[in-house]
Amino acid sequence: MHHQLEKHYVNRVGWLRAAVLGANDGLLSTTSIVIGVAAAEPDRHIIILAALAGMIAGAMSMAAGEYVSVSSQEDTEKADLLREKRELEEMPEIELRELAKVYEKRGCTKETAMQVAIELTEHDALGAHARDELGINEITQAKPLQAAMASFSSFAVGALLPFSVSLLAPLKQMVYFQYGFSIIFLMLLGAISAKAGGSGIKVAVLRICFWGTVAMGITAFVGHVFGVNIA
Repeated sequence: MHHQLEKHYVNRVGWLRAAVLGANDGLLSTTSIVIGVAAAEPDRHIIILAALAGMIAGAMSMAAGEYVSVSSQEDTEKADLLREKRELEEMPEIELRELAKVYEKRGCTKETAMQVAIELTEHDALGAHARDELGINEITQAKPLQAAMASFSSFAVGALLPFSVSLLAPLKQMVYFQYGFSIIFLMLLGAISAKAGGSGIKVAVLRICFWGTVAMGITAFVGHVFGVNIA
């Protein structure tokens, strides 16, 4: 009898978060920009330029922001690991007891906790402390470049939809086409992210559609008001 390995979703959390956030932001922010501009100035060239500028600027901003944010996390992790390595060299007995205390708090008896700590220390002392004392492991470890590339690519992919609609949709119904296509793809994106993350699809779809509608509605209103005032 073959035993199938359990399916876990936590190992996807890093790239999934960046990809979903990027695609959602790319779709929603670019659509909102186009809707706001279309409501204020129904000129196709201006609308296309706004969509293109929003797509490029947004993708670069997402990538830069994600890289800086995750790099800060990586710097903190490296500093913690360096300090832990130094402490292991200078006071191994104290560090051994600290590790044993971690296992005691998780439910092991004092003797078992010490035995586990000894064996794991002999195998990989720094790895054991990084994982069990600091909470750093291969799954959750910060990867700035990967996160930045995921954010850039996903934002650009998400922004391609409103950009394409701005090229093809009838000018007089531009706002309605943008909203309609964006809601459909927001629903699809919500379902995909929920499925990939192992969470409920219905709640994810309702949440993303509600806030997407709010964002697009506000920008359409602002664009309409400013458009009327300028005229």
